[in-house]
Amino acid sequence: MHTRQLGTNGPTVSALGLGCMGMSEFYGARDDDESIATIHRALELGVTLLDTSDIYGPHTNEELVGRAIADRRDQVVLATKFGVVRDPDDPSVRGIDGSPDYVKARCEDSLRRLGVDHIDLYYQHRVDPKTPIEETVGAMAELVAAGKVRHLGLSEASPETLRRASAVHPIAALQTEYSLWSRDPEENGVLATCRELGIGYVAYSPLGRGFLSGRFSSPDELDEGDFRRNGPRFTGENLSANLKLAAKIAEIAEEKDVTPAQLAIAWVLAQGEDIVPIPGTKRREYLEQNAGAADVQLTDEDLRRIESELPAVAGDRYDETGMSAVNL
Repeated sequence: MHTRQLGTNGPTVSALGLGCMGMSEFYGARDDDESIATIHRALELGVTLLDTSDIYGPHTNEELVGRAIADRRDQVVLATKFGVVRDPDDPSVRGIDGSPDYVKARCEDSLRRLGVDHIDLYYQHRVDPKTPIEETVGAMAELVAAGKVRHLGLSEASPETLRRASAVHPIAALQTEYSLWSRDPEENGVLATCRELGIGYVAYSPLGRGFLSGRFSSPDELDEGDFRRNGPRFTGENLSANLKLAAKIAEIAEEKDVTPAQLAIAWVLAQGEDIVPIPGTKRREYLEQNAGAADVQLTDEDLRRIESELPAVAGDRYDETGMSAVNL
């Protein structure tokens, strides 16, 4: 597995990481044994960047990752997040908290659940509009000074927020959605700002939440508890339009003798050495397929063809509530 550096002074990680969220929530039934086996297989394949968050589960995903890496901590660049607050009585109700006391308390909780003495990359999961970013990052910087965190990151942050945060402490990575059907960072200045400031870019959902891989074509094929069943891009007229986009990806992939998932991830990798996609999966079978994308070479002609022939995506990334938490 090739490696890439996150940011000017950030950690060196595998060219693609592993998103662990779906192992515990959001994407249907969980199987902890298979999930742990998937993490172990990822490390065998040279995938070093593991991505989790305190809200996944909630909390149980950090515990799962902690169990998986207990005897192999030195093989992992461990990333987790804080900032999204879920109501314990109704986890679907959420808020955002970036206050300094909250930051420090949640770091201690994550360290305990993960069973580690430091976090390699600590993200603010969503920007808190009630707390100046300088205060949040200031508290995160204190965690670095205390040796509890190695590098800082933000998720779904605007160019202005990135600039203000970077003035307080170096930001190693920004994490936002980026894929063949989520190209907002190219248009809203986020990707350009990251490059200007020397911030690495971590692309989550590079497979369009699995849709671009061709693993499902209708929300009816998903488990009852799968949040994609109600996603704007997976329903109604949007679904019909986006099926054409997925079909074009499958067509080009077949001609390249790769899977649609490998083509989609390879496209993200081809957008720059500063970009690290983190496709998520809870099964070894899909992990191995995704990892193969690191060896897929897309020519300039391939990239031009994808650019010219791929239909536009239909629908927002999240519903109205989800989009309201994006700091843009």
